[in-house]
Amino acid sequence: MSFKSINPANGAALQEFAVWNDAQLDAALREVANATPAWATTPLEERCRLMRKAAHYLRDHRDRLARIITLEMGKLIKEARAEVEKCAAACDFYAEHGPAFLEDELIVSDAAKSYVAYQPLGTVLAVMPWNFPFWQVFRFAAPALVAGNTGVLKHASNVPQCALAIEQVFQACGFPQGVFRTLMIASSQVERVIADPRIHAVTLTGSEAAGRAVAACAGIHLKKLVLELGGSDAFIVLEDADLELAVKNAVASRFLNAGQSCIAAKRFIVVDAIADVFVEQFKAAVERLAPGDPLDEAATLAPMARPDLRDELHQQVTDSICQGAVAVTGCAPHDGPGAYYQASIIDHVTAEQRAFGEELFGPVAIVIRARDEEHALRLANGSRFGLAGSIWTRNSQRGEALALRVEAGACFVNGMVKSDPRLPFGGIKASGYGRELSHHGMREFLNAKTIWIR
Repeated sequence: MSFKSINPANGAALQEFAVWNDAQLDAALREVANATPAWATTPLEERCRLMRKAAHYLRDHRDRLARIITLEMGKLIKEARAEVEKCAAACDFYAEHGPAFLEDELIVSDAAKSYVAYQPLGTVLAVMPWNFPFWQVFRFAAPALVAGNTGVLKHASNVPQCALAIEQVFQACGFPQGVFRTLMIASSQVERVIADPRIHAVTLTGSEAAGRAVAACAGIHLKKLVLELGGSDAFIVLEDADLELAVKNAVASRFLNAGQSCIAAKRFIVVDAIADVFVEQFKAAVERLAPGDPLDEAATLAPMARPDLRDELHQQVTDSICQGAVAVTGCAPHDGPGAYYQASIIDHVTAEQRAFGEELFGPVAIVIRARDEEHALRLANGSRFGLAGSIWTRNSQRGEALALRVEAGACFVNGMVKSDPRLPFGGIKASGYGRELSHHGMREFLNAKTIWIR
């Protein structure tokens, strides 16, 4: 068995890597286990120094690393460069703020002295997806490593070059051997790694099905777990919205990374009073997107990561149209090589259609029409997903009041949903549990130890 790196823009095979056997996996876990105690007791200032060095390395090698991302999973080159820059920013953020997040918390009690000490758990297994192959890893690794944990990565099977490049970043920056390792293992080997006593916690970003499987295994073995799963984010457009601003952000939020993002806007819930105008303007903007070679700076729509993902998306779209949805634009694969799908909009989506309840992971926007604000809120909350959402209104107080009622881990008012190292990130319901980023994310993999002294 092997991992094949294939360019989704043209189907060309890039490289092939053998999957590790049990002996190779055990050797890697042994190396990490040997490194873990020493890394936990390495002075915090040294851990932060190395993380700053990683930030510099990422910026210095941005173009080379971005090209690996684009060739392997198809992201537009300008988006790949931005992804590498964001990873560098996360490294800088935790190098700067980690010491404050890790400070002992003094508590007044009946003791002469009592406080909470934040200590690393040990080794964290990260099971990561292909859609943001660097950012998904660094948003876990930067806080975890600064906190004194070690990390092992099981990356998606279609981005092996990215997985190895990330390991090489930490090695090149002087992190001790074994502090961060990429495991070249198949999904079938993940259960064994979770069960291994040398693994102390798990984080997964991926599908709902993958989350359930990993959660079941982690539960059996009593391992701490953070899950960031699928999303079907609501983009609520009220009758008093700035339509020019809303449409601009609707395009960016839905079609960034060819729509392959957990926090992409997917359900455009628009009140009837302005729905026709919104759809007309949205259609005009979407039709300006130009597919092309993702290495070409002029291209504005990337291919999907794999042909099978494109085909699955098209089946969802076709079924929804057969069930009564209206095709506004696109709604078909592009002719020719590569895993391209047309930038698409389907309108008049209702609860009887696949597009209403399922996550469409690709460049397809669905429009759901609401009678008024309260109906829009019920539609937004009537989903098993709860990752994030956004509200568009000229009245920011109205937007804030509605945002507090949206059932999600985050809600933005007049802004595109994004992850930010300064703010916690994660979902509720079928979108997972636990948080990444900010001090909340760092503390997910820390032992909040109570110290009480008479």
